[in-house]
Amino acid sequence: MGRIIFYEDRNFQGRSYETSSDCAELTSYLSRCNSCRVESGCFMVYERPNFMGHQMLVRRGEYPDNQRLMGMTMSDCIRSCRMIPMHRGPFRMKIYERENFGGQMNELQDDCDSIQERYRMSDCQSAHVMDGHWLMYEQPHYRGRMLYLRPGEYRSMRDMGTGPMDTRIGSIRRIMESC
Repeated sequence: MGRIIFYEDRNFQGRSYETSSDCAELTSYLSRCNSCRVESGCFMVYERPNFMGHQMLVRRGEYPDNQRLMGMTMSDCIRSCRMIPMHRGPFRMKIYERENFGGQMNELQDDCDSIQERYRMSDCQSAHVMDGHWLMYEQPHYRGRMLYLRPGEYRSMRDMGTGPMDTRIGSIRRIMESC
């Protein structure tokens, strides 16, 4: 079970809110959130409510300044978070070149540092996660903005609420650490 504490101001100052689960709207508890401390587990934090916008994986540790953590320019605080459960067992995902599971399809069971090099896919527009929790990155070698996928069907990467993120996916990594 994970535990994260959010603070209104930088450097863990101001009012705080602690949670061990998903929170779709942190401003229900705090007027803003500018720092956080992860006591245990892994979480995705988002710049907009309802798990939308720029997102970042945070693990056990201290994050005194969210702007530096997330590299945010549009927003200055975290507005929602999602707890990532520990997954034990196989990892399996199908990625598709086009929306609605169209075009070339490839199945992944491990990390892929370059979709274009490994599968000769120029783009990934939809996905079906059967097992495990995954991070997709906009650039090869796990760089750039990220997108968290849990088990389920994703018919369009454009509809994932990431904001200005290029819908191109360059690499994919399993979330395996126990955090």
